[in-house]
Amino acid sequence: MRAIRIFRLKLSLSAMCVIAALALVWLSAIGGVSMALAQQTSTVPPTNEKIREFIKMLDDPDIRAWLETKPVQPADNPSAPAASQITAWEVAIRNHLVALRNAFPRLLGDAANAVQIVRTEINNHGFATILVLFAALLALGFGAEWLFKRAIGGARQSSSRQAADAGGASEVGQASRLLAELAPLAVFSSVSAGVFLAIEWPALLRVVILTYLVAFIVVRVAMAVGRILLAPDGDLVPANERERLRLVPTSNAEAHFWYRRLAVFTGYLMVGWATVSLLPALGFSPDGTRLIAYLLGIGLLVIAIEIVWRRPGRQAASQRLSTRNWLLTIYLTILWGLWVAGLNGILWLGIYVLLLPGAVTVAGQAAEALALRRENSTSANAVRTVMIVRGARALVILLAVLWLGLVWRFDPGVLAEGRIMRGLLHGVIILLVADLLWQLAKAYIGRTLELASVDDMISPAEAVRRSRLRTLLPIFRNLLAVVLGVVAVLMVLSGLGVHIAPLIAGAGIFGVAIGFGSQTLVKDVLSGVFYMLDDAFRVGEYIQSGSYKGTVEGFSLRSVRLRHHRGPVFTVPFGELGAVQNMSRDWVVDKFMIRVPFDTDVKKVKKLLKGIGAELLADPELAPQIIETVKMKGVEQFGDFGMELSFSFMTKPGQQSVVRRRAYTMIQQAFATNGIHFAQPTVQVGSDEKQAAAAAATANAVLERQKAVQAMDGQA
Repeated sequence: MRAIRIFRLKLSLSAMCVIAALALVWLSAIGGVSMALAQQTSTVPPTNEKIREFIKMLDDPDIRAWLETKPVQPADNPSAPAASQITAWEVAIRNHLVALRNAFPRLLGDAANAVQIVRTEINNHGFATILVLFAALLALGFGAEWLFKRAIGGARQSSSRQAADAGGASEVGQASRLLAELAPLAVFSSVSAGVFLAIEWPALLRVVILTYLVAFIVVRVAMAVGRILLAPDGDLVPANERERLRLVPTSNAEAHFWYRRLAVFTGYLMVGWATVSLLPALGFSPDGTRLIAYLLGIGLLVIAIEIVWRRPGRQAASQRLSTRNWLLTIYLTILWGLWVAGLNGILWLGIYVLLLPGAVTVAGQAAEALALRRENSTSANAVRTVMIVRGARALVILLAVLWLGLVWRFDPGVLAEGRIMRGLLHGVIILLVADLLWQLAKAYIGRTLELASVDDMISPAEAVRRSRLRTLLPIFRNLLAVVLGVVAVLMVLSGLGVHIAPLIAGAGIFGVAIGFGSQTLVKDVLSGVFYMLDDAFRVGEYIQSGSYKGTVEGFSLRSVRLRHHRGPVFTVPFGELGAVQNMSRDWVVDKFMIRVPFDTDVKKVKKLLKGIGAELLADPELAPQIIETVKMKGVEQFGDFGMELSFSFMTKPGQQSVVRRRAYTMIQQAFATNGIHFAQPTVQVGSDEKQAAAAAATANAVLERQKAVQAMDGQA
């Protein structure tokens, strides 16, 4: 099972690399041709004749004297006025468009020249020969792929049955599906590329077939990735299994739609890329090649607009949906216009705004589905899941940032101001790393808190340790968030060229000023730190401080949150707590009094209480909570109409009320059974002689009982 999980993780990374490769191919189709052709046109070396004429002119005394008197022109000022920069951009765009217009009449001549070059290179055979050879190469690859599928068909069915019997059909089924999609494609690529390399081709024919073969393999890889992510209709997966094996959560209709559009868009894109890449080798001029690339880009624009207007799964109102579709259509048209104008920097920013959020979401969903695609997946793998999901998203953003930096390096455009843009790109990477570290730390702390909240069947020492974790980890999580945020912001500012040393010094001075101005806040924060160091209370403990009492529910940097036993919540700043009375540590001694008449047999009561204490210890529910059972201490004092007997017991914190209520019930039942009554106030009604006699009798009885008690205490 571990091998299968590793295999799935590798496949998910491979799939993301394939998506990145598709993006790079698209970028090459859009901007690579124009950049390469621009370099070709700008690096044409001068002829030897011109060099000799230039050297001869430098030897002329008059020209040398004029050069000595001519002041040296300063280098280009990087801080040139914005107006001159805008003018330079306007001139570059105008020249670019004029070159495209002038190249349009020459397209027919370039096409005829290309046909002649092809005929000459392949012995006066036309393009039909290329198509036949290319089809034969594909047929060999498909034949090897078909044989491979036949060979592994039985093994796949056997492994699926074994997985179903073992209860791991979900995980093994997903791994088997990835293998079934990618392994035949690898066989096809290996056989077709091997046959191609084994044959001696003419130079031009070799380039043409290799280019279209690469394009065909990329299209098939894109379709395989689409089937893995979407499991569309018409796939080999049974209909009842598609929902379970689909990595991107979507309906069957949406999956079918997006898979078809992915296949069409990728196929058209790669055919256009292969065609445009071959045009310079066929004799097309640089401007003519760019013009054909832009014309083929109209097809991509039409496909994108069709996707916008026919995408399923939209439940918004028709008017709102129509407005959004029109805005997206105009936006896509503007992007095509920026491409034609040669503003590749702004073009890629527009493409990222449109596609990057969706790409990041899809990558995260697919990575999460692969990480959690097990029948009994639990939060025990939360850290691994976060690493995979956030790592997948960060990888997509990182590839996008690296490609944008590469585009701006060759074609800065409007926004590529050297150091600033490099600082922005580095800043994005820093923020991605900080986000990944924060998500991992948060997931680990959350998992630790979840485990620490379970207190069943653990030792007292472990319970104390878990209680401290529940208390300190939330505070540490908040501090870690602040530290990571501050460090990341300072590193980004440093990368942008901002001197952070004055900022740090200023922050220190500002902090001192804030400290003097907010002494109460500082007092609360520092008091909380010392309460935590002294381990005065923890989450879940019942405390009392002045008029505030309740169970500790949580902390912030400056206050503690107490839940009263009647329900209200107190938020008390640490500076106002003062002395804290913790009622949930180690043990609790509970005492209570019972008043009985003066003629009660104290020895009999004490004997009854021993039996009650033994019964409490025998109770399976109460025994684990009792440290010392109920005992009678003796006669506490004499009252007006009875004497008070003192009782006490020791329990675990928070359990004293339960034990006391049960003890009250058992004492009442024992007294009733043995004829012992509770003392009650009485009123005497009669003559003075009777009252005097009754008073004398009562006094004598009290004296006799006092003597009996003293004698009994002396014997004890």
